[in-house]
Amino acid sequence: MAEPSSAPARRTAAMARPRVRIAVAFGTLLVIALPGLVLRLGGIEPPAPVGVLAFGATIVAAAFALAWAGEAAESEISSALAIGLLAVIAILPEYAVDLYFAYVSGQDPAMAAYAAANMTGSNRLLLGIGWPVAVLAAYLVWRRRRGRAAAAGVALPVPRRRFAVALQRGYELELGLLLVASVLSLIVPLTGQLNLVLGVALLALFIWYLYRASLGQPAETEHRGVALALTRLPRRSRRIALVAVFAASAAVILVCAEAFAGSLVQTGRVLRVDDFLLVQWLAPLASEAPEFIVALLFAARGRGALALGMLLASKVNQWTALVGSLPIAHLVGGGGWSLPMDGRQIEEFVLTIAQTLLGVAVLLDGKLSGRWAVALFALFALTFVFPTTQARWLVAAGYALVAIAVFLVNRSHLWRALRAPFAPAPPLTARSE
Repeated sequence: MAEPSSAPARRTAAMARPRVRIAVAFGTLLVIALPGLVLRLGGIEPPAPVGVLAFGATIVAAAFALAWAGEAAESEISSALAIGLLAVIAILPEYAVDLYFAYVSGQDPAMAAYAAANMTGSNRLLLGIGWPVAVLAAYLVWRRRRGRAAAAGVALPVPRRRFAVALQRGYELELGLLLVASVLSLIVPLTGQLNLVLGVALLALFIWYLYRASLGQPAETEHRGVALALTRLPRRSRRIALVAVFAASAAVILVCAEAFAGSLVQTGRVLRVDDFLLVQWLAPLASEAPEFIVALLFAARGRGALALGMLLASKVNQWTALVGSLPIAHLVGGGGWSLPMDGRQIEEFVLTIAQTLLGVAVLLDGKLSGRWAVALFALFALTFVFPTTQARWLVAAGYALVAIAVFLVNRSHLWRALRAPFAPAPPLTARSE
């Protein structure tokens, strides 16, 4: 029989194990991030390829930390709010780049086109590449697990005809807000400018989104690895640790994002890539890296729903808060009450709105199939294969026509999505610790 003193000793050892795992995991990330941080904080400008590697590694490390903290945060706050906050932090580089262009455009009107190009490029990258890649990663994990089960002689259920990633409950909130924001955004191509009133309205939608997301219940999720170790900390320590990780990751991303994007753009210029293409596609690809990495980490761990949910939350973030912030930054930078759009940017805006509507239509039934993921990527890629004005309008028309058809197919879900952001929230219930 064990001595009485052994019980406290076992409890102390059990509490120490997660702390050791957390220390080792985050210590490893610090070692990976350190070269980029030293270069950035020391004011050292390395050759562009070296900068891509160093600053990219730092951002990857921050993305790992965000993924662990975001998963563990589901035990503290509602899953929707945890995903929303994670998306806000992961998208900070995009804010830094795009708001800079909008601010400078207040004194240099030519920069307004870059602000709009960067914003539309990042939005279309998210839906045209981010969503399909998340589904592909989830499919590879699903197929690998089925292969292992079959090899072990485990009886498998009848396989689906089509693979799909199902969203978590409550996804109608994001879809409803995207629909409202897309309709409001039609003002831009109709007037040829992004005005301050529309910006404030879109920002209000985003604030409302965070409020409604906060009303949900913490998720009962089976965690693993470092996220599990974080949830096993005492409540006070766990909350302090999560806040610290979120804050530190946000700071690291903000410090290194501009340097990473700059190194990538410089590398593109060495390769003689057009400046406008760099601003619209290469810089957004660099600034979207943290959220793409976080989503891939979730999908690689078999949490495809969380990966797609985070990218959906990022789309809400970009289509409301980011777009809404641009005219404010333009005004603060010395510009007028509206961010002007030229003909090319109006085309890009229409194309982005049409793509967003198709994305919403496809997700109305709560899942994204492999076939639709391929279709979203193919339509996105068409504008690269045929980069003319006529091609952009044709692709936009294609998005719109397919979206109308899918809305009709999923019409039974449409009203529920439109109603979700504004319906009375369900009452909160007490949750035992």
